[in-house]
Amino acid sequence: MPRAPSVDRVAIIGLGLIGSSIARAIRERLPRVAVTGHDASDDVRDVARALGLCDTIVDDPRVAVADADLVILAVPVGRMADAAAAIAPGLKAEAIISDVGSSKAGVAEALAQALPDHIVIPAHPVAGTENSGPTAGFASLFDGRWCIVTPNAGAPDDAVAAVTGFWQALGARVDTMGAAHHDMVLAVTSHLPHLIAYTIVGTASELEEVTESEVIKYSAGGFRDFTRIAASDPVMWRDVFLANKDAVLATLQRFNEDLTALQQAIRRGDGAKLEDWFTRTRAIRRSIIEQGQDDAAPDFGRKH
Repeated sequence: MPRAPSVDRVAIIGLGLIGSSIARAIRERLPRVAVTGHDASDDVRDVARALGLCDTIVDDPRVAVADADLVILAVPVGRMADAAAAIAPGLKAEAIISDVGSSKAGVAEALAQALPDHIVIPAHPVAGTENSGPTAGFASLFDGRWCIVTPNAGAPDDAVAAVTGFWQALGARVDTMGAAHHDMVLAVTSHLPHLIAYTIVGTASELEEVTESEVIKYSAGGFRDFTRIAASDPVMWRDVFLANKDAVLATLQRFNEDLTALQQAIRRGDGAKLEDWFTRTRAIRRSIIEQGQDDAAPDFGRKH
């Protein structure tokens, strides 16, 4: 592998959960790297300054990226094109531009169009919580989690190595794949589950037979776990579903087919079908724990 170019200065555009966690992780793991931050919100910038998230936080995105070796766009995917256009005049020629969006094909195209003369290496750290904003971030967010890098076919090897090395330094495990394949994988593992969570919470709230107080009172069961991811940032997820609509719709169609099959099994009293399905899917859950992507402790490691 070619030697990665030096990353001594990083600019983070967007200081919400992911952006602020990147800033915290750099301070803890890469203390010699200088970090400049910017957020479009005046209030977020004020909070970020009060928290001391970055060495410098500026009001102008062009100033934020002026000396950066690596620029990370940590904004909702629907704002990637605008964010890229805003920083374009301030970028130095050799800067590497990356992002953290959870859909990649559309983002890669938008960044390429907005920054045709610059090196763009899209990436997606598969990590997060249901919380948002600069106060929600923490340095260990990426520890042991996967970051998927999706360079285009002509991306310079040394720039790919730089982005890969950066995420590894923050504690992440890195994989590389094509943008379209990433979008199908994430439609299954992240996007569809969030869509289901938003839907079931909305359905429960609308059922006339179940009062709001009962939904909250008895949410110690599965409903509680659905509400966790249904509490995620609505703007971010609106943009994700619109940006990755083809993969989401294809996955949703398959889910509907499987759901219909289970519905038929319940109607027919086919216990063997249900048990077989639940047994196979439980094995997947156990594999997730074995790979260190979740906690096997009782009650999912929740502290009460």
